[in-house]
Amino acid sequence: MLREIGAEWLSVARDPDRSQRDPDLMAAKRFRWARACYSEGLRRQEPAKAAMTDQSASRDFDPHAESWRSFAWPGGCFDTAVRPLTSSVEGRITLSHPTIMAVVEGGCGSIEVISDCGHRYHGADFAGAVSFIPAGATRSIKMRDVQSKWASLSIRPDLLNLSDERGASEPQQLRPFTNRNEPFLAGMLAELRRLRCEGERLDSLYCEAMALSAAHYLLGRYGERTTPASPVAPLPGWRLRRVKDYVTAHLGDQELHLNDIAASVGLSTGFLHRAFRQTTGETPLGYIQRTRVEEAMRLLASQNLTIAEIAMKVGFCSPSHFARLFRRQNGMTPSQYRNGKK
Repeated sequence: MLREIGAEWLSVARDPDRSQRDPDLMAAKRFRWARACYSEGLRRQEPAKAAMTDQSASRDFDPHAESWRSFAWPGGCFDTAVRPLTSSVEGRITLSHPTIMAVVEGGCGSIEVISDCGHRYHGADFAGAVSFIPAGATRSIKMRDVQSKWASLSIRPDLLNLSDERGASEPQQLRPFTNRNEPFLAGMLAELRRLRCEGERLDSLYCEAMALSAAHYLLGRYGERTTPASPVAPLPGWRLRRVKDYVTAHLGDQELHLNDIAASVGLSTGFLHRAFRQTTGETPLGYIQRTRVEEAMRLLASQNLTIAEIAMKVGFCSPSHFARLFRRQNGMTPSQYRNGKK
């Protein structure tokens, strides 16, 4: 299936005349290809969840959105696109993974949503509006007087289950909703869109942490628990040391993922995130970023590597991402830090 979808995408991408004639078709094929890669990554990483990736994922709208951009990683997939001024848009959306959608800019005069699970909505569409679509749900959508920029974040289904130290999941139920005012989720998707549209390669570890944070937020705000919440105990010393040793050993790996760290100490990703924060006061992502910047400071002071080389050496996927975090942590750029050490 992955080969067939890839061949279909390449047949369009390699035909310049066709690409120029129908850019919307090209965007639709690219979307299907990105989704297939995402599902294939999940299948290889988690054979037990392979059945979840077999469901079809589609966004069939007339007219298609434009300027489509996507980015996939083992724990999720991010998409963003633009709808230019259009009097009417109609279509159906079916996604095989839980998905958060947000209107980043603009909106529409009215939107009508009819979901096969019984959810209905009719009202305005506005900047900052956030919707949640459960896995496998199909929505029929009609929009009038549309002009907007939107973004969506699809996440691994198991992130929406609260798991204990042994990885056992507590059943959760998240109902669909449309156009809620959720500044936290809207801001997260807007920032991912900004980074992606500026041409920066998104950091997989950062995206994985954002997906995990979004899942925790949804569970805390909308989750319907079947059992009482239990407190998260701090990590025992040996587990904390093993986590830190694993991070140190893989610091320069740009494909370092939270689920790999969690697996190294026999925990689920969600439980590790909560327990690590309970133990240290910072998230695993915050710890990894701080450790990478500290190692970069050592290299800036002791080696003649370029700043870009140092960024890659300590695991950052782009020099601009590295410079931004370095300045946030130290109040100066890497160049200023290096010049001060001379």
